[in-house]
This record gives sequence, structure tokens and C-alpha cells, in this order.
Amino acid sequence: MSELSEYSYSHLDVNLNHLLNTKSSFVVTGVGGNILEATRMIENAIESRGMSCRVYTRNRSIAATASIWTPLGALSFIGIAAHNLATYNPDYEIGKAIIDHKIYVEYKKS
Repeated sequence: MSELSEYSYSHLDVNLNHLLNTKSSFVVTGVGGNILEATRMIENAIESRGMSCRVYTRNRSIAATASIWTPLGALSFIGIAAHNLATYNPDYEIGKAIIDHKIYVEYKKS
């Protein structure tokens, strides 16, 4: 992924319409404990424009792969695969980076 422009969560409401209207990819920083609220706001704004999105937790496939040999790990891997099929070919992907308190929003269509 190339270098993405960063926008503060505290100013997201000001920038979000422009970013989505121009089909931009970007990172939301400073999300802190508001990651679910911010993700929902972005998801709703995308869907209100008639576009689709896939919301996921970044690096979850690494954890699932590492534990594939356990029953819970296998179920996690199956769940990830099912989610990817259910949200096939989205306009945007929204990746929640829980550790970094960031949200990566990437426009996928060209």
C-alpha cells in the first residue's frame, strides 16, 4: 500500500465527505477508544453513497494462521474466508488497527 494521507479523528467530520466524494484512500489517526464509533461513521457515509465496503481488523489473518491447528484458530480462518466472500469486491476496505488506534480506509476500485 502506498503512503496514505492522514486525518485526525477530531477533524474527520469536516474531511470525510470530500475524501469519499473524490474516492480517496486515507488513514484516520487519534481514534483511541472511539474506533467502533469512527468505523460506523465511515461505513455509514460510504453506504449512503450507494457504495459497498468491507470492515475488518488488520492483521487478523496472521493470528488466525498462527493458530490454524487449534479448533478456535480453524474457526477463525473459516470466518475470515466467509466474511471475504460475503463482502466480495467492495468499493472500500476499512481496516481497524486496534493496537495503533488508527483506521485505514482504502478505495479499491479504479
